Amino acid sequence: MPIFEYICQQCDHDFEALIYGSDEADCPKCHSKKLSPKLSVFAVSAKDSSSKPASTGACGSCGDPRGPGACSMPGLN
Repeated sequence: MPIFEYICQQCDHDFEALIYGSDEADCPKCHSKKLSPKLSVFAVSAKDSSSKPASTGACGSCGDPRGPGACSMPGLN
């Protein structure tokens, strides 16, 4: 089940929603359907605790694979 992140354009409420099939999300606060999707990032855990520590992942602001703080987008450093 995919989890999507949105910001309501009507009341600025920030929320996550589980979306099934062709269903559309609505704001849980004001029930508006005028939503802006947010860029979601996810983490992957290692199956084996004896393996090397997982990297921190891509930057949450721009998706730069070098990780947080390595933004290549102007104004985000």
